[in-house]
Amino acid sequence: MENCRDLPRLGIFRDFPEEGWPSMDLCAEMLTRHLRRDWSERIATLDLCPPFRPRFQRLPWIGRQRRAFNADRLLNRFWDYPQHAARCRANAEFFHLIDHSYSQLINSLPAERTGVYCHDLDTFRAVLDPVREPRPRWFRSMVQRILNGFQKAALVFTSNDLVAGQIRELGLVPADRLVEAPYGIADEYRPNPPETEAARALWMATGQRPYLLHVGSCIPRKRIDVLLDIFARLHAKLPELRLIKVGGEWTTEHRSQIGRLGLAEHIAHASRLDRPTLASLYQRAALVLIPSEAEGFGLPVIEALACGAAVLGSDLPVFRAIANDTMRYAPVADSQQFAECALDSLQTPASASAVVLRLAQVQRYSWKRHAEIVADAYLRLRPVGAVAKRETSP
Repeated sequence: MENCRDLPRLGIFRDFPEEGWPSMDLCAEMLTRHLRRDWSERIATLDLCPPFRPRFQRLPWIGRQRRAFNADRLLNRFWDYPQHAARCRANAEFFHLIDHSYSQLINSLPAERTGVYCHDLDTFRAVLDPVREPRPRWFRSMVQRILNGFQKAALVFTSNDLVAGQIRELGLVPADRLVEAPYGIADEYRPNPPETEAARALWMATGQRPYLLHVGSCIPRKRIDVLLDIFARLHAKLPELRLIKVGGEWTTEHRSQIGRLGLAEHIAHASRLDRPTLASLYQRAALVLIPSEAEGFGLPVIEALACGAAVLGSDLPVFRAIANDTMRYAPVADSQQFAECALDSLQTPASASAVVLRLAQVQRYSWKRHAEIVADAYLRLRPVGAVAKRETSP
């Protein structure tokens, strides 16, 4: 066995938990857990995320406003975290960024020993497609700094070849730096998971009625406006139907739409839930709806299928790639077609064989395999026979 002092050290930079991105927190947790459990004899893992420093949030009057958090977020991402990363150069032989939107950190790290996971290209749209994504100059400058760091990375991991293909097509990084490392499914997502008190409380809030389930943030590409339109159409035909929305916060426009459609009494909303509760909700849902107009992957799709749930989503290539024919599809942003497909699904209960096919489809997604691919990619960067050395701190 290799002497533990000679093990290469992989420093992991994750998102600030305070930012509230459950999928990014999950990726960090699963990667770290499986590296430490399955690869502890080959590689040492360090969590290098610094504490989030509130500044504007401590001020009277404005501290509780959203803009105070956003100001703190910018300072932490572009001032505190890069300085912390620079101080960590001596702590590890390799560095891994969980989230490509933090790629500005690579400007402070040894790029030839740093990798980043690219979940999608949304972060870079203001620079890559400024006509369709118009932003102020200061914002484009910020995005350009993130992109500059991203393009320096020695390794760029993607969940599938669709994202990798976009990167290759745009010439963002050389093809030989790309590594496909699909996501996995946490152990909690399985058929017939135990019901949690939180899940039962949400179900009780619906009056113990059948419900549609949406899991995800409220950012524009999730098309929550379409989700609400679909639900309104279905509720008009099935008045007992309810909607449970998990994740994100309603925007002013969403609240206005809910009021205009008269849906407030028929929707239960939870900003964030633990995995056992979410698994219970997936399993009980009459239908999981995912009307996004774009996705880099779609964790809720494979999580729902792993619980045996019926899923209806936008007809996106990435959903076709991960789910094949084990979910149903509707044209992007077509509320009427979505509602018609959903109504057919609700009125045609799934057969036992359909559930078996869903479970079989997602067997290929494993966080253990994800960690194995990541670890192997970094070990391949290491010269044969090399012994871990610490840099002299700058």
